[in-house]
Amino acid sequence: MLDTTADNIERSLLIVDDDRPFLQRLARAMEMRGFAVTTAETVADGLARVEGGPPAYAVVDMRLGDGNGLDVISALKRRRPEARGIILTGYGNIATAVNAVKMGAVDYLAKPADADDICAALNAQADYKPQLPENPMSADRVRWEHIQRVYELCGRNVSETARRLSMHRRTLQRILAKRAPR
Repeated sequence: MLDTTADNIERSLLIVDDDRPFLQRLARAMEMRGFAVTTAETVADGLARVEGGPPAYAVVDMRLGDGNGLDVISALKRRRPEARGIILTGYGNIATAVNAVKMGAVDYLAKPADADDICAALNAQADYKPQLPENPMSADRVRWEHIQRVYELCGRNVSETARRLSMHRRTLQRILAKRAPR
C-alpha cells in the first residue's frame, strides 16, 4: 500500500493570487498534474498558510492587494529552505526579477503563464535554462510596460510619473492615452 501522506507533503503547492478566476483555474490544472493544492488570495493568508505548514512548492503573484508576494516567498524559504517558489507578475522587469531570485524564488514568469510553464518551472533542475521566447516583447512594448509600472507606483499621478521618468507631462499623457504596442 502506498503512503499517500508522504506524496502529498512532497507535492504540496501553495498558490497565492488575488485574481480569483485565474487562481481557481490554476489550482484545478495543478491538481490534475498531481499537486496537493492550497490557495490564498492575500499576502496575510499566504503567510498564515506557510506558518501552518510550509509547502514544497509555491506560485505567488508579485502584486497583491495587501502587499508584495515576495514576502510569502521569503517566509517560505525561512520555514522550508528546500522549497521551490516562483513569482508570477503582469509587471515584469529586470529589477523585480533579480529581487525575486534574491528572496528565494527559483523562477519569475510573466502573466499570463499557463499551467505547463508553471509546472516546468517548479520541476526544473538547478542548471535549467529557459528557452528564448518565439515572440519576445518589442522594444516599444518594453518601454510602454516600464512607463505603466512607474505610473502605477506613483499612484497614477501623471506629474510625478513624468518627473521620475524625466519626460514632459504632456508627452507622458499622450503615451498613456495610446493603446499598448505589440
